[in-house]
Amino acid sequence: MASRAYNIPNLLTYGRILAVPLIVLCFFLEGKLAISNTARWVALWIFVIASLTDFLDGYLARIWNQTSNIGRMLDPIADKLLVASILLLVAADQTIAGWSIWAAITILCREILVSGLREYLAALKVSVPVTRIAKWKTTVQLVSIAFLLAGPAGDEVFPYTTQTGIGLLWIAALLTIYTGYDYFRAGLKHIVDEEE
Repeated sequence: MASRAYNIPNLLTYGRILAVPLIVLCFFLEGKLAISNTARWVALWIFVIASLTDFLDGYLARIWNQTSNIGRMLDPIADKLLVASILLLVAADQTIAGWSIWAAITILCREILVSGLREYLAALKVSVPVTRIAKWKTTVQLVSIAFLLAGPAGDEVFPYTTQTGIGLLWIAALLTIYTGYDYFRAGLKHIVDEEE
């Protein structure tokens, strides 16, 4: 049990969780919410490495036959912690503001709702597989967050960095609504069957 908890795929997942406070620290290096361009680039690289572990940990767990219950539990938690914390940070420092906040709220609400649905269905011994479009949603979401993390620092290199991030965030939000509906449609059948 202990050896499975500390296999390489799980260590990658733990690393993704540890990336969250490191990225938050970049936004608060001066003791208040104020991030320098250098700190933005550091936060971006931490996020990029953490995002790569998201794709790598599941792949390695499958090919090395190192899947574990703790990995299955922590992997989606790590993803949600990373996404939620960065969306809150870029909203707090006003990289996203106004209507763009709605895109972030949509993504966060969907993550909470789908997590609740998955937990309920797990108690019924029902698993809802991840669809191809849900994987595309995750990819677009991660790319949009990378652009938003670069934000004003990125705008100095490529003038439309922040705007590209906001545009991709809206695309991710629309895909989020679609995939959320997809999950609830699949889950609703089991909920209705259970009550009959």
